[in-house]
Amino acid sequence: MDVIRLLPDSVANQIAAGEVIQRPASVIKELVENAADAGATDIKIYIKDAGKTLIQVVDNGKGMSETDARMAFERHATSKIKNAEDLFSLKTMGFRGEALPSICAISQVELRTRTEDSQMGTKIIINGSQVESQEPCMCEKGTVISIRNLFYNIPARRKFLKSDAGELGHIMREFERMALVNNNLRISIDTGSRVIDLRPGTMLQRINDLWKNNLNMQLIPIDVDTDLVKIHGYVSRPEFARRRNALWHLIANGRHINHLKMHKVITGCFENLIATDTQPCYFIKIQVDPSEIDINIHPSKNEVKLEREKEILSILGASVKAALGKFAATPQIDFDTDLVPVQPIGEGIPEDPNIKVPSDYNPFAIGGYSDFSQNPGISSSPSYNSPNSYKHNEGRSNVRNWDTLYDRFMNRQEEDARERIPIEGVLPSIEDNPMPPGKECFQYADKYIITGSRSGIMIIDQHRAHLKILFEDCLRNVRRMEVTSQRVLFPETIILEPEQQDALARVQTELTAIGFSLEYEEENKWSIAAVPTMISQSDAREIVLRILESVREESETYGTNPNPVDDIMERMALVMARSAAIVRGRKLSSTEMENLVGQLLSLPDPSLTPSGKLIFTMLDEDRLKSILG
Repeated sequence: MDVIRLLPDSVANQIAAGEVIQRPASVIKELVENAADAGATDIKIYIKDAGKTLIQVVDNGKGMSETDARMAFERHATSKIKNAEDLFSLKTMGFRGEALPSICAISQVELRTRTEDSQMGTKIIINGSQVESQEPCMCEKGTVISIRNLFYNIPARRKFLKSDAGELGHIMREFERMALVNNNLRISIDTGSRVIDLRPGTMLQRINDLWKNNLNMQLIPIDVDTDLVKIHGYVSRPEFARRRNALWHLIANGRHINHLKMHKVITGCFENLIATDTQPCYFIKIQVDPSEIDINIHPSKNEVKLEREKEILSILGASVKAALGKFAATPQIDFDTDLVPVQPIGEGIPEDPNIKVPSDYNPFAIGGYSDFSQNPGISSSPSYNSPNSYKHNEGRSNVRNWDTLYDRFMNRQEEDARERIPIEGVLPSIEDNPMPPGKECFQYADKYIITGSRSGIMIIDQHRAHLKILFEDCLRNVRRMEVTSQRVLFPETIILEPEQQDALARVQTELTAIGFSLEYEEENKWSIAAVPTMISQSDAREIVLRILESVREESETYGTNPNPVDDIMERMALVMARSAAIVRGRKLSSTEMENLVGQLLSLPDPSLTPSGKLIFTMLDEDRLKSILG
């Protein structure tokens, strides 16, 4: 009996859609590329419910005839190429003829289009690959395509879409890419809650319109023209390198691409110019002969292969280095000395150099006092160990109950083991044995603390350990206090990027609940009108920005906490802890190390950081034998 059969076109299109259309942002990318290929100078995007309910793209391109409008939704129907040789002379964004049939297979589509020399346009309605009607209509020159109820006929795919905020984040990132690629076009997007309208301009103008914050003043131009490749764009000055949210945009022959080797070449030019935990921003357009580049690698068309890759990479690296040298982009710090001055633990060494922390600052006390007793209405807690307590104990160890701490820790491990199945190799395991815990602590590479225990050798990451201690103290302090808010005399203005504004819309209620008040001024400007009494106004801006950044980076997982206010409290505690935690590379005294280990072991769960990273590991006798043989 024969078992092989041809799949119906509707099923084949749904399968193809799985590669071409992953989410609403993919639809917007394909439709905007089609509009650009049609010669549009004005492209408008309208979305509803983060694209799940409606995506509409309106352009003033050349439009389509009645026959072309119908053919556009057939598989592998395209006006971009005629034969295989045309793949090596592509000057258009699309060429596969897969996007529109893939989209109409998983949505309800309405198309209105008219060419300039036609009096009447054409209207087509397609429902899940089935053409329901085609009739003449009155419409403007160009094309209006509306995509409704994406994945309505594939419930499993629709169920796996993220929250509206998560999908909106993907849409805005795709919009930024398309707007940067097509800086010569007017392009706008209306999300329902805000509108971004970008006028045509130079690449530098488009960068500034998209990311604001005077980003154009932080960039160095690159302009190289050779027989092999033309390179135009901008890289950020070394002093403006970012610890997070760096902007990386590579455009090859008018197409936004991902290219790991190019990325490594560009960032490698900044070696020894920026700190190791920062990254530069770059916006670079590369133009090569179409016959020298293969874009037919992946259905998303964001991966390319270059025929003369080695030579192009060499020219790219030389161009970036020449630009850095020409504009005297030399490091502003002396790399022959320590980047961070040696200070006693707990004096609030910031992770971000923009955070100014006084020497007596304690992020866990009201108004920055080192002792709760100095604040009216706050009782002193004998069990509270301020981070600054390290410096007061210099020269003597206060870990006299080391054995008790370790025994308590051992008991907690045993109780937890009864309640859960251990995962080997993930969490440090400590087994009971008669070996007494060691009281000597040693520091290795100014990053790790090594000490003995009943189970063997304990290796502790000093930065993560201190971060955990500060986080637990801060969170306990925040939760046990009644939330009060104080108005500020001179509100501070903060400028938010589009994605940060989306994050703010998600958490503004929770921020208000813990004492913040942010008031809208204009466009992308907000003012901090009130702050929680537990922090100072000078810290408020950095705390708000870091909370928004953490929400933006975790847009797909944020909101899983049943109590959103607790979630924001945890984020605020983590931000404050990170600003004060000791850094790797800090020389510690024996007393400081003993205090750090003692406070770590006194925590209910000292194994993992708030983000789930290991704080320490154990080397028992068996493991040492396996290593040494």
